[in-house]
Amino acid sequence: MISSAWTWGFDMTTSTTLNPISAHWFDGQHGAAQPVEVTLHGGNLHFAGRQLPLQHVRWPERTRHGQRLLLLRDAGVLRFTDATAFDAWAEASGQLPSWVERWQLSWPRALTSLMLVSLLLAVAWRWGLPWASDQIVERIPLSAEQPIGDQAMAYIDKELLRPSQLSPAEQAAWQQRLDQMLATARAAGVMGPQGLTRPLELKFRQTSATLGPNAFALPGGPICITDELIELMKDEPDALLTILAHEIGHVHHRHGLRIGLRAMAVTALASVWLGDYSSLLNGLPIVLATNAYSRDHEREADAYARELARAGGVNPARIAVFFERLREKYGHSAESPLAISFSSHPADSERIAFFTKPEGSPAPQN
Repeated sequence: MISSAWTWGFDMTTSTTLNPISAHWFDGQHGAAQPVEVTLHGGNLHFAGRQLPLQHVRWPERTRHGQRLLLLRDAGVLRFTDATAFDAWAEASGQLPSWVERWQLSWPRALTSLMLVSLLLAVAWRWGLPWASDQIVERIPLSAEQPIGDQAMAYIDKELLRPSQLSPAEQAAWQQRLDQMLATARAAGVMGPQGLTRPLELKFRQTSATLGPNAFALPGGPICITDELIELMKDEPDALLTILAHEIGHVHHRHGLRIGLRAMAVTALASVWLGDYSSLLNGLPIVLATNAYSRDHEREADAYARELARAGGVNPARIAVFFERLREKYGHSAESPLAISFSSHPADSERIAFFTKPEGSPAPQN
C-alpha cells in the first residue's frame, strides 16, 4: 500500500548522470508492463525514449520490504523490483530518505516512537482530558443541563426505581426541610447552584436491593432520595440534610456533566471541533446513569456540603451516624452498591473526620 506522504524529486539543478536501472513501466493504457531502463540526467528522468521533468515525478515513502515505485504525471507508473538497487540509485542521486522514513524503517526508533505516543496518550488521558472536559462544560449553558438530568432520571426510573411509598405529607416535610436549609444558607451568604431555572426538587423513589439506602444528583438539579435512606435516617434529619447538601455540591460543581464528558471523550472532542453538541447531549443521560464520580469530585462535594449545611443551620457532624449505620447494615465491603459510599468516595473515617472538624478546616487532600 502506498503511503499518502510523498517524498518529492531531486534538486532540479543537478547535472548528475546515473547508471541505468531496470524497471517495469505501466503506461496506464496497456495491461502488460514494458521492461525499460531508467536513468537520470540534467534534472530529467529518461526511459523508453521519453524524457520527464523530475517535478512531474512523485516518490512514495519506502518500506522495509516490497517493490519501489515512481508515480509519473500523465505517464503511468515505474515499478522497480530490486529495492536494494533502487535505494542505492536514489540515494546516489541525492534522494535521501526523510526522517520519518528512517524512523519507520528502524525497529529501535519505531519502538521509541510507540513509547512516546503511548506516554503522550497517557498524559492526555490523565491531565489533558479532564482539563478539556472542564473547558467544554464552561461552554455548555446551564439551561442545557436540565433536559439531560430529566432524561437520565427517566432512564433510571425505568431500569432501577419504583414509585415511592412515602405519603405526600412525608415527602412535603422533607422537601420543606431542604428548602429551609437552602434559604437559611442563602441568607448567610452561601448560595446554592447558580443558573438553575427551577428550584431544587427532591425525587422520592423506592429501590430494588441493588441500590438500597441511596441519594444521588443529576445535572440540572434533580436529586433522588430513596425510601430506604429516609427509613434508615429519619431520626437524624441533620445527617440526611448533609447527605443532600453533598448531592447539591455535585450539582453546584457540575460534576455529572464533567464525568459524562470524560466518559464520552471522543464524542466530546468531536463536538468541540465541529461546534455541534446535539449528538453529545443526546448520549449523556445513559452515561450519567452508569458512571461514578471521582474521589476529587467527592471531596469537592463534601467541602461544599459542610459549608452549606453549617450555613443552613444543620450540624454536618451528624453524618457520622449515617456511616455507622451503613457499616452495621452492610459491613466494610468495598463493593457496597450505595452511591453515597461507592468505592470512588474517600474512606468513611476520612470523611467523618472532615465533617466533624471545626469550622474553617480545609478539605482533605489526595
